[in-house]
Amino acid sequence: MTMTSHFRPGGMPLDLSLVESVRVNQPAVRRRIDSLNARRSQKKDWQAAWLVKAIQCMDLTTLAGDDTPGRVARLCAKARQPLRRDLMAALGLDALQTGAVCVYHEMIVPAVRGLQGSGIPVAAVSTAFPAGLSSMETKLREIELSVQDGAQEIDIVISRRHVLTQDWAGLYDEMKAYRAACGEAHVKAILATGDLQTLDNVAKASWVCMMAGADFIKTSTGKEGVNATLDVSLVMVRAIRDYQALTGDKVGYKPAGGIATAKMALQYLTLMKEELGNDWLQPDLFRFGASSLLTDIERQLEHHVTGSYSAAHRHAMP
Repeated sequence: MTMTSHFRPGGMPLDLSLVESVRVNQPAVRRRIDSLNARRSQKKDWQAAWLVKAIQCMDLTTLAGDDTPGRVARLCAKARQPLRRDLMAALGLDALQTGAVCVYHEMIVPAVRGLQGSGIPVAAVSTAFPAGLSSMETKLREIELSVQDGAQEIDIVISRRHVLTQDWAGLYDEMKAYRAACGEAHVKAILATGDLQTLDNVAKASWVCMMAGADFIKTSTGKEGVNATLDVSLVMVRAIRDYQALTGDKVGYKPAGGIATAKMALQYLTLMKEELGNDWLQPDLFRFGASSLLTDIERQLEHHVTGSYSAAHRHAMP
């Protein structure tokens, strides 16, 4: 299932009194995350099943200055078959693919070509990613051109200044404009949580973006000094849970940046299951923003099948 099959949240009018009332109990957040870190992870067949789920929920990503159509084509081939055939057979898998491929605007056309017929959507980062400091006119046009070129998902970056100055109306209007520019494409709102200074700000920004119709809220561009963390993730998924209780809408979640090991992936999947339930263990409501994560998951699955760890270069990314 790709995110494009997901029922789109409708959004709601900006409720400033609700936003201003949001508070995060930081000691409680810390206790919850400490309890998650202290647990033993799943083992054997259970672990393998969860790691396969992580692959299905992965936005396989390349966002480098030296990206080429050839590199993107190889990444798309990896997205279509993320595991070797012998491992697939040993795990009893007939088919497996990632949730999406995420690229810059210039690489959308080769990505669409590389994924043709697979059902895997192309996600494009947009709105002057990663800083988001171009003019609004430029950012909206970038979204429109990316959708025109075939992107089915748009990862936008919010203007952090709106959060840092508590201009919630400004953030709401910006997000509404991005939502409108996306048309039929789904939109993931990147909060760049490492730049937002406080967990209260993270929670309030999450609420405002959901009110404005974001299909997903996402932690990071991967370019900040601090990217996805479990603390921030707990705050954001509980905002999603409370928003659903208020509106009935299900908003997706995407942690991105710094999630490089299978163990970390298992922690995030556990958090999603316990806080939001099984619906959020599907790619239409949960994604990892990942580039190197797949390599470690492949190594762990090969160990599960053969009893031996292989060298990382045997699972090299494009």
